Amino acid sequence: MSLPHIGIISPEFPPDIGGVENYALGFAVALVELGYPVTVYTTPHSTGELALEGIDVCPQLKLRRVLDRDLLNNPSIEAWHVMNAAYAWVAEETDKPVVISIHGNDFLNAYYPLSAPALYRFGPFWRWTSRLRRLDNKWQQHTTRKIRRWLPQASQVLCNSRYTEAVLLDKIPACKGRTTAALVGVDPYFLDLPIVAPEHHKPTRLISITRLSEPRKNIDKVLYALARLKDDYEFHYTVVGDGSTKPQLQALALQLGLQNHVLFTGSLSREDLRNSLRQSDLFILTSSILPGSHEGFGLVYLEAAACGVPSLACRQAGAAEAVAETSSGFFVEQPEISAIAAALQSFLAGNISFQRKECRQFAEQFSWQRVVAKALPYYQ
Repeated sequence: MSLPHIGIISPEFPPDIGGVENYALGFAVALVELGYPVTVYTTPHSTGELALEGIDVCPQLKLRRVLDRDLLNNPSIEAWHVMNAAYAWVAEETDKPVVISIHGNDFLNAYYPLSAPALYRFGPFWRWTSRLRRLDNKWQQHTTRKIRRWLPQASQVLCNSRYTEAVLLDKIPACKGRTTAALVGVDPYFLDLPIVAPEHHKPTRLISITRLSEPRKNIDKVLYALARLKDDYEFHYTVVGDGSTKPQLQALALQLGLQNHVLFTGSLSREDLRNSLRQSDLFILTSSILPGSHEGFGLVYLEAAACGVPSLACRQAGAAEAVAETSSGFFVEQPEISAIAAALQSFLAGNISFQRKECRQFAEQFSWQRVVAKALPYYQ
């Protein structure tokens, strides 16, 4: 019996950078490796689409239900896998199996105004595009409310952590009996190269990789913490990523006298990002839980561990499942400047250390094959 053709709907997809993008790519590649035909529907990318063996990438999503529903008429697609809760409406529109992956924040606050009418795309309404787009925020709120109706209609909902599953069932109890904590996989790309042998070098190399647009990531608190340590320890801190808060963070580093200790690289290519991780001694991301926003899992902690690099995280939300204490990293209980400074001081002073081999062994437990296996029964 031939395997069903899987249609993946993923508005976030490489070449864009991010955890959800990497999730969608890793999932699609694992399906192909199992022999499934796969078509990925995503948004157009200005730099072009990835050329992936065995995967047909179609940049056709318009981020409006009224415009995207025609995609469901493709007779060759036998099951759908939705990679963002805002597209959960697919389960309401088709009688084919629909599996939905959720990531933590996408069902709390819709990323896209999928339920908006998109009038600006038709006839003379294009003249009012800017005015109509101002209503997108209200339509995103409307989409968030609709998600509560759409998600329970899925064949199954895959959650990226046990924490995310618990939050989902608390917010949308109607999903009970339709959820699986499938977790995530680590990209084999980060496991391909041998671990860099540990060096007793100075300065100690610290790194963060994140979008610089979410205050809950607490990069500013890391900077304040490092400012307390700069006169006593040698370190260099690399911040990888772009976003609206980057100028303020750069100004803060200068204000705190960290200009010789901190480098903001912006976004990096996949290869440069891996190289930067492999050469680092500690990955730092001490995220908070904010109303409507939390760290659903934190795939980047696994990518660091795969490179042999331990993490400093906050023991909140899904990050608690993405880092193995004593094996692949350690925690602060609250993302406060004093706690972050104390944890970093312990690491810089050599009072706490990790084996790079153990970090990788922890990451190797997370394979995309194991994640995909949780979905396969629901494609039939």
